[in-house]
Amino acid sequence: MIILLISLGLLISTSLRAAPPSADDLAFRAVYKELVEINTTLSGGSCTVAAHAMADQLRASGIEDADIHIIVAPEWPEQGNLVAILHGSSPDNESILLLAHIDVVEANRADWERDPFTLIEEDGYFFGRGTADDKSMAAIFVDVMKGLSESKFPLSRNVKLALTCGEETPNTFNGASYLIQHHRELIDASFALNEGGGGRLDSAGKPLYNGIQAGEKLYQDYQFEVRNPGGHSSRPRADNAIYQLAAALERVSQHAFPIEFNSTTRGFFARMAKLTAEPQVATDMIEILTTPPNSEALARMTKIPSYNSILHTTCVTTLVTAGHAKNALPQRASANVNCRIFPGNTPEEIRLALEQVVNDAGVVITFAAPPEKTSPPPALTADILGPIEALTEQMWPGVPVIPSMIAGGTDGRFLTPAGIPTYGVSGLFTQPNEVNAHGLNEKVLVKSLYDSRKFLEQLVKLYAGWPAQDTE
Repeated sequence: MIILLISLGLLISTSLRAAPPSADDLAFRAVYKELVEINTTLSGGSCTVAAHAMADQLRASGIEDADIHIIVAPEWPEQGNLVAILHGSSPDNESILLLAHIDVVEANRADWERDPFTLIEEDGYFFGRGTADDKSMAAIFVDVMKGLSESKFPLSRNVKLALTCGEETPNTFNGASYLIQHHRELIDASFALNEGGGGRLDSAGKPLYNGIQAGEKLYQDYQFEVRNPGGHSSRPRADNAIYQLAAALERVSQHAFPIEFNSTTRGFFARMAKLTAEPQVATDMIEILTTPPNSEALARMTKIPSYNSILHTTCVTTLVTAGHAKNALPQRASANVNCRIFPGNTPEEIRLALEQVVNDAGVVITFAAPPEKTSPPPALTADILGPIEALTEQMWPGVPVIPSMIAGGTDGRFLTPAGIPTYGVSGLFTQPNEVNAHGLNEKVLVKSLYDSRKFLEQLVKLYAGWPAQDTE
């Protein structure tokens, strides 16, 4: 694998200026447009419709029906998933899995400047719900599978595609988890490529680094509940359920879980220190990696939300429900506390820690949903990282690759613990707070998206044993 990279002869333009789209870009754009314009929200959309549409795209490229699978859980008819397979010469368990979700967050047309389910190209951006999260990667992977199929080039390993539904609403239904439980043989692979990693542009639009996500914090909701006999509001009691719950939540808000590191986060801070423009932050990034970490540097770093979120487990109250009448003492008060758990800790360990923090037997803390399986971050081996670094250097000379662990959640949190190491890598460069995924007027740079398509196409080819290609 690494030897192939030495002769990698890609002639990819490294210019940052926008260029007219190529014929390949326009063919990909058609797939992207079709997918973005299918409403796949939980409330009124259909992933099943989107899965069938993408299956038709794959069939048109020559992939046999026997290798295209539409998988729909009987109780969730609109939450369909698509799995497709291109066969190579290696055993099935050495396959590459291309993973992307096709469901999107809700989007109210009245709040948006443009129709969220119409792909609109304007001022150098594509606008629409899912243009970034995650129909960009889903459409790219469909395009990659089509190109590999049409080329008829013999692959050294299977390339599998899984387009899943329910990543945005995993406590309702999650397609990745469903596939692991019911169709593991279809998606079995030695590793998967997924969302979660991406490139960063500086304020001038210049690529700063290309990110690869290896590992993510575990998502877990806890219910805090206080019950009380209640009574008439004219006769207040000292043991008011709302006050008791509020006191517990205040203790949680003041608690900081222990600082932790793993190989991914250590690599992130070590490499980011060389790129950070603020001298104090750069120095702090180095000093928190000492043994023991510099306490003053840690105190400053934990005040920066994006860095604090990957330094330890975090818990925050997100929902509160209490009382039953304006003129009655509350009989019940409950809250949802959302925790993002640092890898290596179990949900039960955090639940017990929260009980100690609250220190009140009258506050019952339970799992709001069954705990997910935990696992350490997948290893960034030379066979995984080498092609990413070499291709990044070809497309964006001098731009480093930075490992990261995300505080949010992707479908990788189901696959990695199940034995399919999952890495977030896209080559999609954005500026901070630019995309607004999950928010209003979601958008992605047109040039960044086309570059991401080229990057992922070449990366998959390298992993699949493809010879060096001239992409121009």
